[in-house]
Amino acid sequence: MESSIPHSEIRIPHSNTPHSAIETRELRKTFAGKAVVESLTLTVEQGEIFGFLGPNGAGKTTFIKMLNGLVRPTSGSAWLLGRPLGDLSVRKRIGFLPEQFRFHEWMRADEFLDFHGQLYGMSASERSRRVPEALELVKLTDRAGDRLHTFSKGMLQRIGLAQALLNTPALIFLDEPTSGLDPIGRRDVRDLIRGLKQRGVTVFLNSHLLGEVEMVCDRVAILDAGRMVWTGLMSALTSGGVEVEMRMSEVSDELMVELGRLGPVSHDANSTYRIVLSDETQTPALAETIVRHGARLYSLTPRHNSLEDLFVKLVKSGGDR
Repeated sequence: MESSIPHSEIRIPHSNTPHSAIETRELRKTFAGKAVVESLTLTVEQGEIFGFLGPNGAGKTTFIKMLNGLVRPTSGSAWLLGRPLGDLSVRKRIGFLPEQFRFHEWMRADEFLDFHGQLYGMSASERSRRVPEALELVKLTDRAGDRLHTFSKGMLQRIGLAQALLNTPALIFLDEPTSGLDPIGRRDVRDLIRGLKQRGVTVFLNSHLLGEVEMVCDRVAILDAGRMVWTGLMSALTSGGVEVEMRMSEVSDELMVELGRLGPVSHDANSTYRIVLSDETQTPALAETIVRHGARLYSLTPRHNSLEDLFVKLVKSGGDR
């Protein structure tokens, strides 16, 4: 996959009416009387990379299936690209890679993509142009004539990405897109997602790999037990201060008092101390204070808030429900 996508390969249909890429209001789904998705209200703006997270069984895949017309909502409303769910003109502008895909393994890679192009209603000339482009994007050009049953899991994931991109979507849903990929393949997918954003494509990304989400997403929502427990900008998550871990000895009471003026301090029995600073630029002053009071400093490690920290905190606490 290339880190950037040629302009000719992604075309976003022009619209004179601004609207969100995804908007849901009180969207709900029940199975056998049990709510799997509970009154979910969400807005995803055009051109952003939106991360959708939650533990197993949280309702993420059901929510994605509702938006893609595979599951009918029990109640509530939703719009994609300004049109209500089920609008055929909009569905032609959407790409979707499901988590558990089942491909036609007797087909060659190029046949498989051509078949999906026909399902999209693409003309023969469009398909002859787009199929090689999609294969090139996912670095499978040399396997175009090979049947899918010869593909590894990672290669099947790549051909799945190719079919999701085949129709040059304005909105693409990626459900665990890096599943089965090695570190190089995951990096390629990240580069591909960033390239889509550069062309104005909205990416709705569901992944268990929180580090991947943290590296590419503009905003994130966390779902637990069918309910939204947190949503916000990634930049806001990482700007809430920094925890600094210090290993030091010969710590005086006077030093602890002065450290307390910089931020909350805690320590354990292994000479490890932690302090929460409002800004990482305070770190040099912290080190200078420690040395000035005669303590022996062995290490000083800033640790920013992470998406994983927030995720674990919210899920363990039940989102403060």
